[in-house]
Amino acid sequence: MEKKADIGLIGLAVMGENIVMNMESKGFTVAVYNRTVSKVDDFVNGRAKGLNIIGTHSLQELADSLAKPRKVMMLVKAGAPVDDYIEQLLGVLEPGDVIIDGGNSHFPDTIRRTAYVESKGLLYVGTGVSGGEEGALKGPSMMPGGSPAAWPLVKPIFQSICAKVEDGTPCCDWVGSDGAGHFVKMVHNGIEYGDMQLICEAYQLMKDMLGMSADEMHEVFAQWNKTELDSYLIQITSEILARKDEDGQPLVDKILDTAGQKGTGKWTGIAALDEGVPLTLIGEAVFARCLSAMKAQRVEADKAFGIKRGRYEGDKAAMVEDIRKALLASKIISYAQGYVLMESAAKTYGWNLNYGSIALLWRGGCIIRSTFLGKIKEAFDHNPELSNLLLDPYFKDTVKALVPSWRNVVANATLCGIPVPTFSSALSYFDGYTSSRLPANLLQAQRDYFGAHTYERVDCERGKFFHTNWTGEGGSTSATTYNA
Repeated sequence: MEKKADIGLIGLAVMGENIVMNMESKGFTVAVYNRTVSKVDDFVNGRAKGLNIIGTHSLQELADSLAKPRKVMMLVKAGAPVDDYIEQLLGVLEPGDVIIDGGNSHFPDTIRRTAYVESKGLLYVGTGVSGGEEGALKGPSMMPGGSPAAWPLVKPIFQSICAKVEDGTPCCDWVGSDGAGHFVKMVHNGIEYGDMQLICEAYQLMKDMLGMSADEMHEVFAQWNKTELDSYLIQITSEILARKDEDGQPLVDKILDTAGQKGTGKWTGIAALDEGVPLTLIGEAVFARCLSAMKAQRVEADKAFGIKRGRYEGDKAAMVEDIRKALLASKIISYAQGYVLMESAAKTYGWNLNYGSIALLWRGGCIIRSTFLGKIKEAFDHNPELSNLLLDPYFKDTVKALVPSWRNVVANATLCGIPVPTFSSALSYFDGYTSSRLPANLLQAQRDYFGAHTYERVDCERGKFFHTNWTGEGGSTSATTYNA
């Protein structure tokens, strides 16, 4: 009797091929299919030759090659292709089988698809997969959600192929129902946007405000990677700054300063607006990429204004250390905001998220992996109901100690004309979050003046609303009170 495969995979692009090789290396037999079937033959007769990998030329053949209950993972472009494959798979699978979406799907789509697939008697998993090409092959971070009954069926495979932390704990665990997994992956990507932009601002401050060379900055980032900033992104930044082009000059200086994006950062910002959560740092990180894309306009504006950028004349080594501290403080703000967003969405969508566990999922394999995440896990282990990381004793004490350096960096960057949108927005959030009184009282008066939107008073209990006839010409009717 022909051996059946443990899992099927659709989509033999870079991520798909590497996930398949990873699964096979852990002892699983994998059946593969690709819309362009010649890629199946090329893969099976090339890189996968002699391995426990079965090539198939149709979805029916894929389904027939799988042990029951069948498990089929899609690694295809998000959007319509996922829906198309779901429809086709429903025609060849049967109740109890599992359809898995391992792409970067938008979480509302995963909520919809889970309900739809379950209505047909099948199970659905939407899993975030982070770590890029290397992670897919050697061990990614995985964030599965969807039909809870599917988790026992896919758990042995997922936890075998994912990254592991020092004690062997897998960087993969069940996140929650329907779109929870893809939501957490979306927030991961938003934090990734923030981390990358913060590092880029630190780089520009050292380059333009301090006049440091790429080699000098390479050494700085290498040293920073031995501190609380120890992380994958700090490590690769050090390596990038050390790379020389063919002419011996730093390669980084030859790269055009326009950044691309695939949309997950934007989705994170939109979700924050929907939830009413001030995700300011990640929002600025997304807008910084948008501004970078306006290259021609920026060149024209540079010529038009002729802004003279200043140089810092003080102690360079002391400022480098202040930049490190400002980077750490801002990074804490970014993660704090991301976790507040997850907590808010969990209430909205009925997800029971384990925030300490999520930090552990990100400890290995993924792009934002860092030792810093261990402190987040400890914070939520200590207080699972923690409303903001800034209120955890460790993070509170850490940020308090960093504030003077943080303010010094943002102030000097402003004086020198160096843009630091994420450093400064993080500091503004911190100042706003730690202010018991903000000027929103005036804002509410303005709203009541022009729209009779009412206001609450400091000398009355919360929930009691008032309206003032500011001009003497309006009536006593007020608008409905609401929060958008």
